Order: sequence, then C-alpha cells, then structure tokens
Amino acid sequence: MATEVFAPAKINLTLHVTGRREDGYHMLDSLVNFAPVGDLLTISDGDGLSLRVDGPEAEGVPEDGSNLVIRAAALLGGAAALHLHKTLPAASGIGGGSSDAAAALRGLSARRGGGNASAGALLAAHGQEILALGADVPMCLHARPLRAQGVGEAITPVSLPQVAAVLVNPRLQVSTPAVFRALERRDNTPMPPELPPMRDAAELIAFLSEMRNDLQAPACAVQPVIHDVLARIDAQPGCALARMSGSGATCFGLFLTETEAAASARAIAAAEPGWWVASGVLGDCSALATPRAQ
Repeated sequence: MATEVFAPAKINLTLHVTGRREDGYHMLDSLVNFAPVGDLLTISDGDGLSLRVDGPEAEGVPEDGSNLVIRAAALLGGAAALHLHKTLPAASGIGGGSSDAAAALRGLSARRGGGNASAGALLAAHGQEILALGADVPMCLHARPLRAQGVGEAITPVSLPQVAAVLVNPRLQVSTPAVFRALERRDNTPMPPELPPMRDAAELIAFLSEMRNDLQAPACAVQPVIHDVLARIDAQPGCALARMSGSGATCFGLFLTETEAAASARAIAAAEPGWWVASGVLGDCSALATPRAQ
C-alpha cells in the first residue's frame, strides 16, 4: 500500500534579518504561512532508497542523494520507493525542496508506526539532523502559520486570519548565498515581541504593510526581473500588498477576496505565459499535509 503526502508551498509573509552568528548563519525573524498549492510525494515499499521525479516543474530536479527527499528519507533509515510529482518551481523562495523533505519525514514516519507523524514528535527525535537539512525544513514540518526566529529553528505557532494570495515566479532561479552577499545590513530590527491581534485579512495586511522582507532589495539587485514581477502583481485590481517570499524569486500579492486573487492569477498568466502563477488562500495546511494511505 502506498502513502501520499502533500508538500505545500511555504510563504514568508515577513523576513527580518536581525543578525549573523560567528559561524556565518543569519538570524531571522519571519512570519510564515502556507499555500494550498504544492508538490505530491508518493511512498511505496522498495529495495533500498530510490526517487523518481516527474511533473511540470521536474526539469533539472535531481533524483540522487543530493535531493533533500532522499536525504530526509535516509535520516529515518530503511528502504522506500519515492515518487515526487513536482509542481512548485525549484530554488524559488517558497520552500519547495524543504517541504518535499518534510513530506518524506511525515510519510515515512507514518508508514513505520510513527503515529500521526507530528512535527513535534519528529523534531523531538531528530531535531538537529532535520535542521541540518535546511532551516526551512522544521517550518515545513508544521505546515501551519508560525513565527520562526533564530536561524529558523525557534518556531512558535501563531493564529492568523486566512488571506487570499497570488503567487508568481518568473522561472528564474536566485542564488540564496548571492542574495545574502548583496545584503547591506544584517542587524535589522525584528518584528514586535508580541504580534498584535489580527481579526481578519484586512488587519493582517495592515500589519504586514508595516513589516519587511530584508532580502527583497538585494534579491532585486541580483535578479532585476523581480522588480517586474512585483510591479505586475501590484498593478492587479484589489491587490493590497505585493512582496517577495524568502530569498526569491517568487513574489506574492495579498487580496481581500479569493475571487480577486484568482482573477489576478489568470490575468498575469495571460500576460506572462512563461511565468509560473498560482493562487489560493494562505492558512493552516497541516491537514492537507497529513499522510494518507492509498
């Protein structure tokens, strides 16, 4: 019997770079949410560990031990045949590879008697090894709204109102190390110690408008097309906020209604057929990400 695990896109609603440790790792303060668009991992019995990748965004995605899915599966040990249907663009600032790795951890844990394969249980058992896969992997294990601090390991679940969004990537990868090298200041202010109450999407957007993504300006310097993506999103009717996620190049626009977000996605896709475009309501995707027997 196979197990299917959804790997939702991770969206950095804010990303404040607040310092850098002596070992070179940057300190962050980020409000993170998840989108109901993502990859699908299917896990079956196999001889050893194997990975097959297909889907509209599969080109260039490795199937060997360099893929985070294989590395995550190896962390838990055992044998499995893994099939990744890739719909999120690679190296795009929305945690595609990290979410795939988190899906592998959840799915394999569930198949091997790991109960509900909760993020808390996995992190309690393998926290340092999971963090070593990448700072986004612990976040993606939760797949629900959270605040990430430290180098990404200090995670606090938060309650956020749902908000409609359009996601746009120009199909150009951006090097995260290059973006950090272009960052002029690394000791920026964090978010407030206590987040204000946010009762609806309008209040969430108002709060986010006062926050930042400190990597947006350096990413635009590294890949100027991000300016065009942000301008295209910002020009859509009903767009209340346009911002980049992570280190880019995916950008998002927030809307008060799902209808406006979907209409914007159609308009942008028609105007820029070479871009990757999706829309959906950002929120708690932990139920969607729960492993399911097939």
